[in-house]
Amino acid sequence: MKDNPKSKSHESAINHVSGKAIYTDDQRLPSGMLYLWPVLSSYAKAKILKIDTANLNHIPGFVTLLTADDIPGINNTGTIKHDEVLLPHDEVNYWGQPVVWVVAETEIAAQKAAEMIKIDYEVLTPILTIQDAILNNSVHGDTNIMRRGNLTTALQKSDFILTGNIEIQGQDHFYLETQVAWVIPNLEDGYQVYSSTQHPSETQAIISEVLGIPRNQIVVTCLRMGGGFGGKETQANPIAAIAALAAKKTGCPARVRLKRDQDMITTGKRHPFLAQYQVGFNSDGQLLALDIDLYSDGGWSVDLSFPIMQRAMFHIDNCYYIPNLEVRGQVVKTNKVSNTAFRGFGGPQGMAIIEQIIDKIARKLSLPPETIRERNFYHGEGETNTTHYGQEIVDNRIVRVWEEVKQKSNFESRKLEIEQFNQNHDYQKRGLAMTPVKFGISFTKTEYNQAGALILIYQDGSIQLNHGGTEMGQGLQTKMLQVASQALGVNIKRFRIMPTSTDKVPNTSATAASSGSDLNGQAVKNACEILKQRLAEVAAKVLNLDEPQDLIFEEDWIYCQSYPRYKIAFDEVVKQAYNQRVSLSATGYYRTPNIDYDPKLGKGRPFYYYAYGAAVSEVEIDGFTGTFKLRQVDIVQDVGESLNPLIDIGQIEGGFVQGMGWLTMEELVWDEQGRLKTFAPSTYKIPTIKEIPKNFNVHLLKRAAQDGVIYGSKAVGEPPFMLAISVREGIRDAIAAFGNRDFILLASPATPEAILNAIEQVQLKLVNSSEP
Repeated sequence: MKDNPKSKSHESAINHVSGKAIYTDDQRLPSGMLYLWPVLSSYAKAKILKIDTANLNHIPGFVTLLTADDIPGINNTGTIKHDEVLLPHDEVNYWGQPVVWVVAETEIAAQKAAEMIKIDYEVLTPILTIQDAILNNSVHGDTNIMRRGNLTTALQKSDFILTGNIEIQGQDHFYLETQVAWVIPNLEDGYQVYSSTQHPSETQAIISEVLGIPRNQIVVTCLRMGGGFGGKETQANPIAAIAALAAKKTGCPARVRLKRDQDMITTGKRHPFLAQYQVGFNSDGQLLALDIDLYSDGGWSVDLSFPIMQRAMFHIDNCYYIPNLEVRGQVVKTNKVSNTAFRGFGGPQGMAIIEQIIDKIARKLSLPPETIRERNFYHGEGETNTTHYGQEIVDNRIVRVWEEVKQKSNFESRKLEIEQFNQNHDYQKRGLAMTPVKFGISFTKTEYNQAGALILIYQDGSIQLNHGGTEMGQGLQTKMLQVASQALGVNIKRFRIMPTSTDKVPNTSATAASSGSDLNGQAVKNACEILKQRLAEVAAKVLNLDEPQDLIFEEDWIYCQSYPRYKIAFDEVVKQAYNQRVSLSATGYYRTPNIDYDPKLGKGRPFYYYAYGAAVSEVEIDGFTGTFKLRQVDIVQDVGESLNPLIDIGQIEGGFVQGMGWLTMEELVWDEQGRLKTFAPSTYKIPTIKEIPKNFNVHLLKRAAQDGVIYGSKAVGEPPFMLAISVREGIRDAIAAFGNRDFILLASPATPEAILNAIEQVQLKLVNSSEP
């Protein structure tokens, strides 16, 4: 891929490794900067009786205290539903909830003052699990339903029916840069906000509501983020809002930067899910009916839980045609942090559930799981290629991707090798699994599928590029530079890409849903085409041509397609355009066409297209310790005509490893009082270089350009995450080898303890089955 001219290094790569890259908290401190420190709730649910702030004024550097009474606007940071107070007034709803914030001249002074504050509570009984919430009817909103076919009749006609419960746990985002925001007031009632946010326009809107001022008085700028993964889509908003509140109250710049433990305690996670299902199928393993209830733990407030549940319901089928299906989704309310967006946005939970069901069917029929998967793929035309929510899959590539990864991984021969290994090893077993991914691309809220851009060409030929997407390390800025360079036909070195800011491009959507390149790339291209049209008219006059439509922009030259020797340098045309009073700036805009969805009917076309992938993972388990080693991974991913293969492969590798962490080692533990016990790197394990397989083979599907998207490319941010389900299913396969290869329950995440428990389960089954 390095030889591919599109494989350009990340535009900030050198600055990243040299330390020159500037993040929000790396800027030069303004004069009079104040520091904030939270006082966190000691209980998961309690009434606030008294806040004792005596003696705070005796602490050197203490400035003021922020409470709910200081909020001049709306005490809310919830985006979909106004149920998320910035500061509690009379009750706390989760352990670690910020109750008040101390403002001081130094961070140490703020911390000392926070330690002096005593809060008296009346402790109440919290709801801490999905099961408890179901029993107590503690829910956020109504049940959502999607259905097709005749479920009752199909179940009655099924040869086999299986039932079960599946629990999928959460995951901490663990971005390198914690939540951070600076707010600098000016003398004219305006606020410059620097925030590590994936959604500057929403951060602007929340600050506007909290302060009770118009949005035009607030400029939110995102320089870059040290990772986001969805955790800075909405959860950056309260951090920026509390800093803005301090700035308004004091008239001074204010800064919030959470420590790692504070970040992990106070921010939302990936939603835990519980599934209760019955599935009907025939003797060939053909899926006939699926009746399933999905419950997600939304935490104490809604946040984005509704669309996350909706996407889980959209992806409960993964790549499989299920003719009769009813899925019901309910978000429950617990006294924990408000769970939020995370890479895949509910899709991973839905897919992990259906893949476990597929494996259970395969072991019931004593057939290979990959065979059951193949037999149930969407195929053909019409009904058998239409999802349960009514969207026809017009460009189905799953079989192509599947067959290619099977061939590249030597899947069949390795199955035989693993079987031989397992026969010869009593205490180590290997497993092999192949799983597919079909992931819908678009925001499922239609109005979010729009983007803007602003391009400024200066008289010296240098160009400034602005767009509404945010950079969090994923390479969006690099791709946008490449799009602009190609669209204008000029050298990429001409461009300076600017930090994302609400005073350059307003009303932006979040950089999320894997749509950053799709939406912003089209907006950038649109702005470039407007400028090209203006410059072409100027160039045509200089070249004495009748029509500008025949002009080509390429390698810093503009020339006539019919007479290539008639050409003029881009710089010269820019000068001529200025002299002729032709505008050298343009806004670009794009909105995704032909998408719609009716949530009341559960039908529509919510996705512009689907991204496909498949992975083969081989694992080895140690029967004494429960540890596993990932021996080899082979991936084929459909990214269309890649804008930048080097960056796309990096996204695939990173997404896969993060997904593996979620399913195998990243364990969130709360105690019986609702206190998070895993709030530091010492207690919360994420994948390291030790977990990366030596043989990690990633292949991009070739000859795969997609119609109607930016230069034929496809989204790559989220789809690879779900390829890691192959690791979980590989572990399940290896565990089964300790017994008679029956289906076994495997807790999520599959920690060494969970693996040992599962091994014990299959060995006990083996003993029981051999008894007379």
